[in-house]
Amino acid sequence: MSETFSHLDESGSAKMVDVSAKTETIRTARAEGFVAMNAETRRLVAEKALPKGDVFTVARIAGILAAKRTGEWIPLCHPLPLSGVHVDLTLTDSGVHVEASATCVGRTGVEMEALVAVSAAALTVYDMCKSVDKGMAIGPTRLLEKTGGKSGDWKAG
Repeated sequence: MSETFSHLDESGSAKMVDVSAKTETIRTARAEGFVAMNAETRRLVAEKALPKGDVFTVARIAGILAAKRTGEWIPLCHPLPLSGVHVDLTLTDSGVHVEASATCVGRTGVEMEALVAVSAAALTVYDMCKSVDKGMAIGPTRLLEKTGGKSGDWKAG
């Protein structure tokens, strides 16, 4: 791992990295997160019986929209022309598992887009369920894998 951060200049000030000289490649990333909730909340999610409506549909759309606006969420992140974003939510024995993938042809990776999609979807699940369960917990959220670019492919162990 590099001893320096590419987003800091010589004086230590933040900067947006210039990627114009980098080669465009197909970039992919996949991330996951979790929303822990009580059994009654899980039942209401499964039955689509919450006051705000279908949790999974709204959270999926929120994740996709957020991925498209990652450059506005993360100050030094490049706005990317995404080729695709997929958000999947699954009800588990202890809550909701969120997984997102992002793809683009570009000069920088889409890890942040996948992570932002997961984060926004998880926050939306929380928002839609908070009227019945304020004790929900979000996390952990993590990158599962990325492909493309100079640093090559990476997969979580």
